[in-house]
Amino acid sequence: MTGFLLSTVHYPLSTFPMAEEIIDGYKLQNLMVTGQTSQVYEVVELTSHRHFAMKLLLHEKLQDRDACRLMIHEATVGKALAHPNVIRIHAVSKSPKNPYYVMEFFPAGSLKIRLLRKQFDFVKERMHSICKQAATGMAYMNASGWVHRDVKPDNFLVNSAGDLRIIDFALAQRMEAESFFSRMFRRKRLVAGTPSYMSPEQIRGLPLDGRADIYSYGASLYELTTNRPPFRAGSKQELLQKHVVEKPAPPHIWNPELTEEFSKLVLHLLAKKREDRPKSFHEVLQALNTIKIYKGETARKE
Repeated sequence: MTGFLLSTVHYPLSTFPMAEEIIDGYKLQNLMVTGQTSQVYEVVELTSHRHFAMKLLLHEKLQDRDACRLMIHEATVGKALAHPNVIRIHAVSKSPKNPYYVMEFFPAGSLKIRLLRKQFDFVKERMHSICKQAATGMAYMNASGWVHRDVKPDNFLVNSAGDLRIIDFALAQRMEAESFFSRMFRRKRLVAGTPSYMSPEQIRGLPLDGRADIYSYGASLYELTTNRPPFRAGSKQELLQKHVVEKPAPPHIWNPELTEEFSKLVLHLLAKKREDRPKSFHEVLQALNTIKIYKGETARKE
């Protein structure tokens, strides 16, 4: 991904940017989404009149060093990735006072939002394509040496045409190979992620490779096809413990329209030991090419 913005933003710390304000040659137009630490605006580049999206920290987070660091890290990782199923970042401001980045304009809701809005038919009709696009994008990201660490329906955007983009690289980290010495002299790692989708090794703070993302991907497919995560619990600690020790019910138990072969694949993705999961997303794609997700659909031989 190309381009850095070398100049600083043109708004004071005491005010938050409003629509129609210009920041480094980009005119803010519409507020698209507000998160816990940031907002995303639709913007227009004045020199080219092209539309982009700009992610900015909330005003109250501008002095938060961790929020600034994560913003810069997310943008830096995203800039290094270039794939049709990964959101493309065009420009980055690494200013520690006002970090932001500019990405492709992709007006689409996340798959999580579509589930909350009960757009089940939309998801079902595109499920095979969704599975394959997400796996293809993740195969590229893992092959590039990165573990996403936060694969979940919230971080898959799908537009009305069914095109998918993977977003949010704030927790992404370089893959680590676990060796004898790393086990003997293991330093305590910060455990981060979303509890409903975290792999057992991620919960334990172990070195991670792409199989951690495969687990989270499996948990996402489970939810997208059953409208419920693999595990539910009364507390975060209980939920994490279930990921470590409890086997989930096959997805077709919750949704009889699902095939048993798809349920078997999802449970394979959710194996407790990473050695028991597919070795890579390429293996996942091979499996998806030969199975049916829903009963009644045409068998796939690709």
